[in-house]
Amino acid sequence: MANLKIGRLIMRSLFKKPTTKMYPVVAPVWKENTRGHIVVDMDACIFCGICARKCPTDAISVDRETKSWAIQRMLCLQCGCCYEVCPAKCLANAHDYTQPNAEKVTDEYTQSDKVSESGSSPG
Repeated sequence: MANLKIGRLIMRSLFKKPTTKMYPVVAPVWKENTRGHIVVDMDACIFCGICARKCPTDAISVDRETKSWAIQRMLCLQCGCCYEVCPAKCLANAHDYTQPNAEKVTDEYTQSDKVSESGSSPG
């Protein structure tokens, strides 16, 4: 009896289209509210540190003296608290996922010297 059920399943599967997508070949269609990974526009960042204080997992660290911003991707929950509270709106949610990695790495970004020379003062 079990062979008959498996045979029917195999025959139905032979004539149907696949239910999965060929991911690297076919790019996924992202819905509007899909959470991906956090990206930062360093030229717009004012290094206030509100994003680091609001992060529930302490994945973000901000240093005003060195004008650097860092995120530990393996700790980030993609909850969106950081970019919702950012007063400069320099954080955004990209519509793709963090690349898998076997090691816990910290992505560090620093602000370029061109911004500080142009007369805009952070903070």
